[in-house]
Amino acid sequence: MPQTTTIETLTVTRPLKVIAFICGIIVVLLMIMGLASTDWLMALGWRQGLFAHCIEEGAPTPLPFNMPDPPGCYAARDSAYIKAAAALCVVCLLTDIAATILTGLGLRTQDHRDKHKYYRFAVFCMGIALVSLLIALIIYPICFAAELNLGNRTNWEFGWAYGVGWGAVIFLVGGAVLLLCEKESEEIYYKEKKPFVMI
Repeated sequence: MPQTTTIETLTVTRPLKVIAFICGIIVVLLMIMGLASTDWLMALGWRQGLFAHCIEEGAPTPLPFNMPDPPGCYAARDSAYIKAAAALCVVCLLTDIAATILTGLGLRTQDHRDKHKYYRFAVFCMGIALVSLLIALIIYPICFAAELNLGNRTNWEFGWAYGVGWGAVIFLVGGAVLLLCEKESEEIYYKEKKPFVMI
């Protein structure tokens, strides 16, 4: 009886791709926290986020930007830079969700051609997310500085939500770099399998 040899294809998942997937999930969580917060910009008795601003009880008058409202939280001021930063952060969140899903699909599939395709599109989506978030984080303080004379406060500081945005930038860069690593020496190995023959 002739001896036959079979070739078995093994697909090994690289830990770098798993870490890139985890980075994508962390960015989603950070962006949700940042978008929901009103702590992007703070001064005495005043907090401003991308979608709302809050006036604290007992805030000294005149209020920043000569707002006439009583204490409480209100929709964000009608400033172009706040709307632009909010829109760019939403774009970042949506494209990062797409990148994370594509990375997960790449990890799950066994076909190496599909893996490369999923990872390539994931890197593209992470790049869009990174650029949009960087633009938002740069235009926000620059445009605020231009209207600082209307602030009616001497001390302003950026809150934790703005810092969360920079944290998301770090994880986006990390995720994109990890997806690009070892792209050519991907997860495929060939194993020769010989049947056991008894004599």
